[in-house]
Amino acid sequence: MITKSLKRIIAVIGGVTLLAASQHVNAQYYEIANQLPGIISPAISGSMNYKGFIELSGVAGLGDNRANIIGVTTSQGFQYSSWFFMGAGVGVEVAMTNTDVPSDDSDRPVYWRHSSADTKVMIPVFSDFRFNFGNSGGVSFFADVKLGALWLMGNSYLRLQHGCMTGDAQFYCKPAIGVRVPVSTVNPRQAVNIGVVYELITSNNNYNYWSDNTVTLNGLGVSLSFEW
Repeated sequence: MITKSLKRIIAVIGGVTLLAASQHVNAQYYEIANQLPGIISPAISGSMNYKGFIELSGVAGLGDNRANIIGVTTSQGFQYSSWFFMGAGVGVEVAMTNTDVPSDDSDRPVYWRHSSADTKVMIPVFSDFRFNFGNSGGVSFFADVKLGALWLMGNSYLRLQHGCMTGDAQFYCKPAIGVRVPVSTVNPRQAVNIGVVYELITSNNNYNYWSDNTVTLNGLGVSLSFEW
């Protein structure tokens, strides 16, 4: 009898607990739903400190598989504080190498039977994180990093010294450091940024002379951007 009573008590307690937990979760969902308009409205009205960038860059290739890259990217997002920006971006870049296809078929790697070119257009898509250091109203410093993916345009591969880069998704990383110079005393949000930039493109979806299919492009150069 005691055991049956104890089981009933436990069942009642469990039911009450589940009901309370369910009500708590429903209250959280209700609270989140009520807060959504307050989050979306500033973004729509522009009071959430929207900010945009357009950037030109050029990097010289490093290492064995050298490719010089020039490009233009744009980032759109929000300035969450005077020192931190976060957004998303897209760009168009052109990679150029100096590698020729061997004239002798016996010396040509099997994967070079696929069409390849020493100049290719590439499309990076990325998240952008930027940190500002110093007085936002005057000349200051910045650190920026773009992280995302990159694809080659067209069906041909990018021909490299020791392999080929395919059209599959590549990892894309582009950090930079530099100087921010406001161009308007009326609107200090407008500024020119001059920086030193490093670019990394890599994946194991490529081909090289060795058994490992990882191909990496490295480059170091400069960037010039305008923000508003």
